[in-house]
Amino acid sequence: MALAVCLLFDRRSERALRALWDRLEARGVPTLRSHTHGLHHPHMSYVVLIDWDLDKVRAAVAALPDRGPFELAFDAVGAFRRGRISLVPAGPADLVVRQQAVVEAVRATGALVHQHYEIGRWLPHCALAPRAQLTQLADVAALVYDVLPLTVQVTRAALINSATGERWPLATLP
Repeated sequence: MALAVCLLFDRRSERALRALWDRLEARGVPTLRSHTHGLHHPHMSYVVLIDWDLDKVRAAVAALPDRGPFELAFDAVGAFRRGRISLVPAGPADLVVRQQAVVEAVRATGALVHQHYEIGRWLPHCALAPRAQLTQLADVAALVYDVLPLTVQVTRAALINSATGERWPLATLP
C-alpha cells in the first residue's frame, strides 16, 4: 500500500495515454488499465510514501505554493527493473525543484518516502506497463514509438492511494 502525490493531465492527454494502454493491452501487455483495482489514472508521481498520516500529508501539500500548469514532452521509453515500462519526459527547468519541495513537505510530516522518490534519486516517468515480460519489450517499444512524440499538459494534482484507487484532489499544482 502506498500514497503518492500525483501530477494529472488534461482530458486530451489522458485520452491519448489511455488509448496507448488499450493498444498495449490488445497485444497482451498488462498496463495500468488492468493493474490491481483498475482505477488508475495516467499520471506522474512526485513522491510515493510507504508510511504516512493522510491528514498531515494533505495539509503539508496544500500549504505548498501553486506553481501552475506545465507541459511534459514524452519522446522516450524507459525500462525499469522487474518489467516496469514507462514514458520518460522532458519537462520544465523547475521540475526537479518542484519535486524536491513536495518531498521535503511530506517528509516533514513524518511520512516515509519510498527510496526511488528520494531527492537526488527520482527518475520522472509516466508508468505504462507495471510488469511487462522481457519477451514483450520489442512489441511495447514498437507500439509506443508509433505514438511518440507526445506532449501532455499537467493541469492538476492529487493524492492517490495506489492500493485502493482512492484520490484526494489538490486545490493547487505544486
